[in-house]
Formats: sequence, C-alpha cells, structure tokens
Amino acid sequence: MNTLDQLREHSIVVADTADFHAIELFKPIDATTNPSLILKQAQSPVTAGLIKKTQEGLDSGRFESAAGAALDLSVRFGVEIANRIEGYVSTEVDARLSFNTERSIEQAHMIIEKYQEHGIGRDRILIKLASTWEGIQAARVIESEGIGCNLTLLFCEAQAVAAANAGATLISPFVGRIYDWFVTRGDLPRSTDEDPGVLSVRNILNLYKSHTVATIVMGASFRTAEQVLALAGCDRLTISPALLEELGSRDQSVAPISITEPTGQTIETLTRDEFFLALCADQMANEKLADGITRFVQDQETLEALLSG
Repeated sequence: MNTLDQLREHSIVVADTADFHAIELFKPIDATTNPSLILKQAQSPVTAGLIKKTQEGLDSGRFESAAGAALDLSVRFGVEIANRIEGYVSTEVDARLSFNTERSIEQAHMIIEKYQEHGIGRDRILIKLASTWEGIQAARVIESEGIGCNLTLLFCEAQAVAAANAGATLISPFVGRIYDWFVTRGDLPRSTDEDPGVLSVRNILNLYKSHTVATIVMGASFRTAEQVLALAGCDRLTISPALLEELGSRDQSVAPISITEPTGQTIETLTRDEFFLALCADQMANEKLADGITRFVQDQETLEALLSG
C-alpha cells in the first residue's frame, strides 16, 4: 500500500485544486478552491470553453459586473468538481468582503442559489470565508441557516476558538504559510516535529478534541509531503496535486499523531475585544491574515480583468 493510501486510513484526503483532471486522478472525498486556484485553472486550455461562456455572458449583460461573472465562474468550476467527487466543494466569498459581515452573508446566499440552479444541493457546499472577526460572524449566521462554512486563512488559536464559538462546520488552519513566516526570519525548524505550522495545527486539533468541539479541523497550505504526514490523523487534510502525486509514489509507513482525549470541559467564549487583542499580540497571525487576504484580492482582480478581456 503506498503512502497516500495509508494516509487515507487516518485522515480524509481533500484535493486543494480546481484541476478537474487531478480530481479524477486522485479521487479525493472533498475539494477546496480559492481565488488563486480558480485563476490558475482559468488560464488553462482545458477550461477555455467555460471561460468563453463566462466572457460572453459578461459581454451580453447577463452579469452586472466582472465580479458577478467571476462568482458565476467559480460556481461553474465548483459544479464540475462536485460532479467528480462524493463530498464537499468549498467555494470562497470575495476576499474584498472579508471585513463586511452583511455582504459576506448575501454573497453566500448567491453562491448557494447558483449551485442549486445546477442541481447541487447546499449539503454539498462549504462557503469559504476568511477568519476575520467579521467573516466568523458571517459564518455564525450562515451556519444557523443550515449552510456549512469553511473558515480559512486561520493562523492562531484565537481564530480557532472564535470559529468554534460560531459553530463553523470546518476550519482550515494553515501550515505552509506559518512555516514560511518563520523561515524568512531565519528560524528554520530542525525537524518536521518542530515545524511551527505543523505544531499550530496539532495544538488546534488537540484544543478541539479535548473540548469536544464538533468543528472539523482540515490542515491546509502544505509545502512538503513531510508536513502532510506529520498531521496524519487530523480530521481532513487538503493537499495539492503535486504533493498527492508524491505521496502516491512513496511506500513509507504512516503513523497517526496522538490526539488528546476529551476533558469534559467546554471551550472558552471569546468576545470581539478579546479576539482582536489576541490577534494583535500574534505578529505572525496578524501579518499572514492580512497578506492572505491581499493575495486573494489581487488574484480576484486579475481574474476579473481576464474575463473582461
């Protein structure tokens, strides 16, 4: 049994891609997309038909704006993906709405409606939102309506606690971007077990399990196969096609991490002020959250420019 198949025995494997071929090849349970992945795939010849149809819709006035066309395209990608997997597809709310709770909720409703027009029910979709205070409060409302959310760009415990308080279906704590932040400052871990990104996800996973939090923990943003394997046993792991291929070519054994037993205690409740104080005190989390939103906004705008022709 190869390493990828062994990993599947301990964690649900999710494909972090909008590449239809990769999804067919690796047969993940779920798939995650984001503005960067949509942009990358929109530039592929394989999706030229979808891009042309979206551009024609924009030219004919079917979409009010390039932003509306980009949202429709994201859903069309999601529909194609949903038809190739059994589980969830995560589709992201416009990153420019990361600090606007009301508009994030409105766009989440639009995303669900568009999926339903293509015959994909809300039970198959996770609405991705940045783990800002406003994004988390949007998730609270959306979850109360029976729509699942995936809180992304999550870099610290305060974000994880607030997400649990909101009843989020799933969180995506990042590994690689945390690792990058420390490495650029000369703090290279001696081993994967000392990798700050790996340790962050392990700590959040144990926090949730010890307090019996139902929210799914899905490790994300991996740089190496070793980082992935260091989180075997995490609820879900969303992995790029390149790393899925590498894991599939290996034959090393996979051992799950040890997970804390429930303590019977409930997780603390964070107020808005406590959330912001904790985020401000964590330089890495504060910088990476801002950087992540900025990068997604840039890719969103590049996609809109591509569609505008």
